[in-house]
Amino acid sequence: MHGAPAASGTLGGVSPRRPLQSTPPAGAGWGVPGPSGALAERVGARMEAVEAQLRAAVAHSDRLADSTSRHLVEAGGKRVRPLLVLLAGELGDGAALEVVEAAVVVELTHLATLYHDDVMDSAPLRRGAPAAQQVWGNNVAILTGDLLFARASRLVAALGPEAVEIQAATFERLCLGQLHETVGPDEGEDPVAHYLQVLSDKTGSLIATSALFGAMFGGCGQRVRDVVVAYGERVGVAFQLADDVLDLLGDDSGKRAGTDLRERVPTLPVLLARDAAARGDERAAAAVALVDGPLDADDELARAVAALRALPSTDVARARAQHCAQEAVDALAPLPDGEAKEAMAAFAAAIADRTR
Repeated sequence: MHGAPAASGTLGGVSPRRPLQSTPPAGAGWGVPGPSGALAERVGARMEAVEAQLRAAVAHSDRLADSTSRHLVEAGGKRVRPLLVLLAGELGDGAALEVVEAAVVVELTHLATLYHDDVMDSAPLRRGAPAAQQVWGNNVAILTGDLLFARASRLVAALGPEAVEIQAATFERLCLGQLHETVGPDEGEDPVAHYLQVLSDKTGSLIATSALFGAMFGGCGQRVRDVVVAYGERVGVAFQLADDVLDLLGDDSGKRAGTDLRERVPTLPVLLARDAAARGDERAAAAVALVDGPLDADDELARAVAALRALPSTDVARARAQHCAQEAVDALAPLPDGEAKEAMAAFAAAIADRTR
């Protein structure tokens, strides 16, 4: 099963632990640091093809469906998942047409989840634009997400039964992650462990599948596929933990600090602060009181963000993101050295470096 973690040992002996590189290669122009040089040119050209096919995939003869489906595509985005498909494809034959087609599938799947997430979170904005439910209402937004899942399913069917099975297993984990996030931890369950499992299912599963599709359609064998799945699972968790920290810092994508706090979305800094408050930490208790209080006014939100940002919990969350990114880099150790492996290692490091 592709979602199971791969063994962390090497394929031909023990490989030394390699530290995260603090300076990733030049970005490929898609909002996420990627490869440099000739590899960047190849991946950049294929990302152009992905973008063109993505826009074609969401086009619809029905006027309303066309408008709603294009909404988030035209809002932009980092395209993390398709970029990872292309990078993993470079471990084999990255020029295979199926690699680009698989990259479109994972981005369509991701976009579909965003329509649903924004309804469940009552999010006002997505990628700097009004969220779909703010424009067309909840029902239309949910149905648009369903429509994009359907389009992704049609495209993945053309890639063969193995790809369909992988996509179905990934979709199941996405739904389970959302379900468990919605209902919260069971009584007596560790909230942090519960949250990390949610991240693994909601984010790690699709990022792992992105890496798997790239290696698979690039013609790589099972041992390489197992390596990139383990890598993708850790990259996915690192990515979301970094986003948790960025919610307290703001970022360059237009997301303002405190967006998750205002929408009452649980994040690791908040969970760690609650734990510290329960153990008698007065500063943490004061910060949690602000987080749980009214956050509609900008000054109320700013006070909550500042209080939470000043706690050790924010540094702990940042360190956890770095650790997960390092685990992703370590997972690549069994692969032979080369520019594709280096680019994937730099990709993982850059995910966590966003919080510096």
